Amino acid sequence: MGFDVGAIRVVACDIFGTTVDWRTGVAGQVAAIAAERGVALEGEAFADDWRERYLPSMQRVSSGEREWAYLDTLHRESLDELLELHGVADAFDEDARRRLVRAWHRLPAWDDSVDGLAGLRERYVVAALSNGGFALLTNLVKGAGLPFDCILSAELARTYKPEPEAYLTAVRLLDVEPAEVLMVAAHKWDIDGARGAGLATAFLERPLEKGPSLTADRADDVESDLVVRGFGELAVLLEAGRRP
Repeated sequence: MGFDVGAIRVVACDIFGTTVDWRTGVAGQVAAIAAERGVALEGEAFADDWRERYLPSMQRVSSGEREWAYLDTLHRESLDELLELHGVADAFDEDARRRLVRAWHRLPAWDDSVDGLAGLRERYVVAALSNGGFALLTNLVKGAGLPFDCILSAELARTYKPEPEAYLTAVRLLDVEPAEVLMVAAHKWDIDGARGAGLATAFLERPLEKGPSLTADRADDVESDLVVRGFGELAVLLEAGRRP
């Protein structure tokens, strides 16, 4: 069955990298907290290293290698490892480490996110569907002024995207069919996971997600129902597709 724009009732949005700029937000806070401790840390490089541990840490939970742990716990474990690897662990006490973990709770929205999401809300239920914990997402959405109708955290499913249950829990909670949900993400692994669970998909290009030196996922490498360059463009494309 092909993609049916008219069937879409819910637009579910990935958060880190798709809706907010995790790299800029985390890097700035890391550099500032390190400077307070008298430590010179290159914020962008540290943020990149931290993000590299994101998927592997969640995969250990989803595979059953370890018991359920929400994302703040996984971020903290990765942070402790990184501080040791950088040889600066002694400079960061418990308070500093907690503040660093909570850097992921305070991230700036991409320029098109707020207005684009507001436009989508005129016709669709717009949900945050993220691996972030419920408290993290609540803080992030509030701080960035993101106009979501609801938050669907992986914490509710007790497993992480791209596992099917992470998407299907959202489907059940919103009382819709998988094909009535459009998953919007800037990552191939997320699009692939959503497609595997029966959701419609929109790949949103974020070429600067990983900064100017690293290559973000590209549309040419992703199989998706739609490809857009921002939430505003997505709203226009969906509206055009609904017209007779």
